[in-house]
Amino acid sequence: MKRFRNLRKDQATRDQHTEVQVRASDFIYPYFVVAGQQKKQPIASLYGIHHFSIDTLLKDIAEVTALGINKILLFGVVDQTLKDEQGTSAYLSDNLVSSAVKAVKQEFPELLIFTDVCLCGYTSHGHCGLINGNEIDNDTTIPLLAQMALTHAQAGADFVAPSAMMDGQVEAIRKLLDSKGFHKTKILAYSAKYASNFYGPFRDAAQSSPSFGDRKSYQMDYRTIDQSTDEIGADLEEGADWVMVKPAHAYLDVIQRAKSTFPQTPLVAYQVSGEYMMIKAAAAAGYLDEHNAMLEILTAIKRAGADYVISYYAKTFVSKITDRVDLTQTNCSQIH
Repeated sequence: MKRFRNLRKDQATRDQHTEVQVRASDFIYPYFVVAGQQKKQPIASLYGIHHFSIDTLLKDIAEVTALGINKILLFGVVDQTLKDEQGTSAYLSDNLVSSAVKAVKQEFPELLIFTDVCLCGYTSHGHCGLINGNEIDNDTTIPLLAQMALTHAQAGADFVAPSAMMDGQVEAIRKLLDSKGFHKTKILAYSAKYASNFYGPFRDAAQSSPSFGDRKSYQMDYRTIDQSTDEIGADLEEGADWVMVKPAHAYLDVIQRAKSTFPQTPLVAYQVSGEYMMIKAAAAAGYLDEHNAMLEILTAIKRAGADYVISYYAKTFVSKITDRVDLTQTNCSQIH
């Protein structure tokens, strides 16, 4: 009889046999940026998360970098009056996200900045591409996504992250960036992005809900898995540097398959808004311990194969993790 319980008999022993650890450097912290000054407005659908104007964004980033988190993802949230059918405010040279990138890079030059590239938050209809009748027009959308990515690169973004799920978007972006001399700007492709029920709070935060229909004609069906590796392979062929699986909790098998199929490619998993809020809501109702649930789920995402995790919990996780008694001092020092 093998004595496996000897591996778990006390806290020190369990710590000694830890195989998966989540560190500050594993996180990409998402931010929602709005126009104006002195704005830090709580988002009702995302407890603990805010809309930031650029000046207050810089103050919050100072706190994040002090924790050892060195990667952020920026989403622009524009006023409804600035939206039109073409999503014009997304790719103007002085667009909101580009202005934020410039300001952040000036204050935090070593910080890695990822920018979301999609039209849904900028179109009057809320879809990720241009519409032709009630259809999303793939081929007229991708040049606009490429132009949006170029403005972010010109502002100093380290990674552009196309999330629209238009066929050929990565290739179009790579070609335009290269033609303009931005060979060093990398692409994080939202490659395996599923049409999920867990995006609701984000759509409220980003003010990007579609005004008609849904996004099932361009985001992946959750009943498929082979398409995930096909999509990732296609994006890598088109020039993606990193790839993503989104959401994370319900797609751990997809994360595992992606890492097994493309072991040398940096893999990001997005713990999306609904997944974050499920923990928050359950904890608020007294059904589980939020801190321990947060740790368990984020560890599971890493255990499945993710190299990096986009999470609204990143700041909380890193700021509180050293209080836990089930991590060794060595692990704590690695986090910071």
